[in-house]
Amino acid sequence: MVAWQKEDGAKRLLQLILLHTAWEIGSGQLHYSVPEESQHGSFVGRIAQDLGLEVSELVPRMFRMVSKGQEDYFQVNVQNGILFVNSRIDREELCAENTDCAIHLEVIVDKPLRVFHVEVEIKDINDNAPVFSVHEQILAIAESRVAGYRFLLAGASDADIDANARITYKLSPNDYFILDSGSEEDQSKSPALVLKAPLDREETPLHRLLLTASDGGKPQLSGTVQLVINVLDANDNPPVFNQSVYRVKLLENAAAGTLVIKLNATDVDDGINKEISYSFSKHVPPNFQKIFSINSNTGEVKVNGNVDFEDINVFNLQIVAEDKGNLPLSGYCQVVIEVLDVNDNVPEVSVSSLSVPVPEDAPPGTVVALISVSDRDSGANGKINCSLWPPKFPFKLTSTFKNYYSLVLSEPLDREQVAEYGLIVKVQDQGDPPLSASSSLLVPISDVNDNTPTFAQPSYTVFVKENNPPGAHIFTVSASDPDVAENALVSYWLDEKLWPLSSYISVHSESGKLYALQPLDYEEVKMLEFQVRAKDAGLPSLCGNVTIQVFVLDENDNAPAVSGLAEDNPILVKVPVAAGHVVGKIHALDADSGYNAWLRYELHDAPRGLWRVGLYSGEISTTRALEEAEGSNSQSLLVLVKDHGKPVLSTTATLSVSLVASSQAAQSDAHLSRRGGSAKPLADTANLYLIIAICSVSSLFLLVILVYVALRCQSQAKEAMMYGPGTATLVCASEVGSWSYSNRHSHILAGVSGEAGGKSDLMVFSPNIPVFSENGKELVPNASGQVSCMEPL
Repeated sequence: MVAWQKEDGAKRLLQLILLHTAWEIGSGQLHYSVPEESQHGSFVGRIAQDLGLEVSELVPRMFRMVSKGQEDYFQVNVQNGILFVNSRIDREELCAENTDCAIHLEVIVDKPLRVFHVEVEIKDINDNAPVFSVHEQILAIAESRVAGYRFLLAGASDADIDANARITYKLSPNDYFILDSGSEEDQSKSPALVLKAPLDREETPLHRLLLTASDGGKPQLSGTVQLVINVLDANDNPPVFNQSVYRVKLLENAAAGTLVIKLNATDVDDGINKEISYSFSKHVPPNFQKIFSINSNTGEVKVNGNVDFEDINVFNLQIVAEDKGNLPLSGYCQVVIEVLDVNDNVPEVSVSSLSVPVPEDAPPGTVVALISVSDRDSGANGKINCSLWPPKFPFKLTSTFKNYYSLVLSEPLDREQVAEYGLIVKVQDQGDPPLSASSSLLVPISDVNDNTPTFAQPSYTVFVKENNPPGAHIFTVSASDPDVAENALVSYWLDEKLWPLSSYISVHSESGKLYALQPLDYEEVKMLEFQVRAKDAGLPSLCGNVTIQVFVLDENDNAPAVSGLAEDNPILVKVPVAAGHVVGKIHALDADSGYNAWLRYELHDAPRGLWRVGLYSGEISTTRALEEAEGSNSQSLLVLVKDHGKPVLSTTATLSVSLVASSQAAQSDAHLSRRGGSAKPLADTANLYLIIAICSVSSLFLLVILVYVALRCQSQAKEAMMYGPGTATLVCASEVGSWSYSNRHSHILAGVSGEAGGKSDLMVFSPNIPVFSENGKELVPNASGQVSCMEPL
């Protein structure tokens, strides 16, 4: 019965195999296998033969192979029908951790069309070593752990499969740990580290082990990881001082915060177990704890109160050092502090009878203050040396009795240089080391009216245009006085000797502003010279003065005036005459000066162009030759006379000219001779008197100028008298023609020591006076080349 059953089972198995083979052939399914990482050209299988195709049919039937969504890992050689590896195949990259890894191919032929399915299985090789996730695993184990304690470790991973991924672990030899990697049946279990002997952190605080992971492939591959095991401390050691008794010496009166000693206890434990806190024991008296303090963290014992040798000369302090473990442990020591006696009493300074402020005119030897010094020590510690600082000040100390001094004035004072003195009285005993003290004194100096108000310059030159409005501000003087209070309060006034100028100029007593009280006329007054005095309000008051020269600048306010013409007395011209014959001259004068008095002549409506007038000479002449046939003719010429001022002023003159023939002129001359034969001698006599008068006036003018200059040099330290900036120049002609002058009286009012002003009969023109302007103000240089600023009037 059993034999029959076995035979019947074999028949069924054979039928299944034949059925499976027939199904594969019918469906066109082929199966190959190839190891991963095979080289290019590696043989896979005779695909043409296995599919029942002739090699000669591959090309005619258009044999082709398609990979489903894969790269062209395989190719077929149509010459021999062999399937081979075309490119590198990495099973881990292609199938990751899947156990079954295959590539599916479709083989297609035509005539007739058939499709075959080919599966190529990729076999794993041991090409990946076990890998840990980190290069170093750090563990922390308390030294109090008992033997047998387990620590789970992070295992390694292998990208291969089956035996190639079966990992075993090995631990480097050591005295404290063993490895538990589980049974062979459960290879997925992570390894564990087992403590086999107690740890001592104080002996070995750190352990370094090497964990090796090896796979089961051939050849075998492995990977390693470093195990760093930190042993955590347990509080099993008390703090210990390096001495049981500390002895120190401390000077009395040590300042608060003075370091007495820095204690240091050590604890071989780690972490919080080795952190130490210092404190006084309960046996230290409370008053000791007020005098000294201890830093709980650093162990520094410092002075906290007054250490006085006379009170306590020895302090015995018991110190506790306690760690911060869960069950704190303590250590103890004694600190013996011996107090040393020192010179601990500072000299004292007392100032009494301070007489301040000190007048600046106080004589040397004046007592300013009384000073007394003292020291509670005795012997050399009670002997005091007293000094004054700084020594360069005009004060000194004079000893009057033991430990008594007087502060006296040693030199004259000047408040304007130093208004107050800061003095320091220093005292020092003769102890070892010496102690010193000081007291500050502030000695103010009171002002005495000993400084005269002073102007910045000895004199000022001011330029003012004529025709200014009454009350116009022309200048401001300012004097400074280095004194203070009423001694520096300055007021201004004009010198009382200059009463003639009071109608022209006034000064404001507080501001020093100068005002022109009335319009100034250049034709009447060219210069005003006077002194302004500055007086302080001290007792007695002191005065200073400054000289002011006010030059009046000419304005074009006078029109030219024609003289010597009579319309009823015509000029007789005997014809014939040549061209350019001068028949007469227009005499015109202008009361102004400079360009304002420079005249030019123009002929207005000249008949038939027979006449012309000299542009600057005023001479009337013919423009062409006149024949005798043009006699018996009278003509009136209108001449326009203009100056060069701004605005231009002008006037007109009419000249009658009669043309007579030569025969008629002879009869007229004879008739005139009978009527007025003495006219010419009278004219000659008048001209002679005029010349004598001009010479006399000029000589008198020169004499007055010389006297004036001599007085100026004598009264003002040879200060030169000037009528304007630059040298006054008498101009007779220029490039453009001759100048016209007017004989007029010019006045210079000077009020220095009652001098009389000079007079001039000549017009002085200075063409080299530059006039500048800035911000609407006229700037005119003075005699030294400096520019004075004058407000526009």
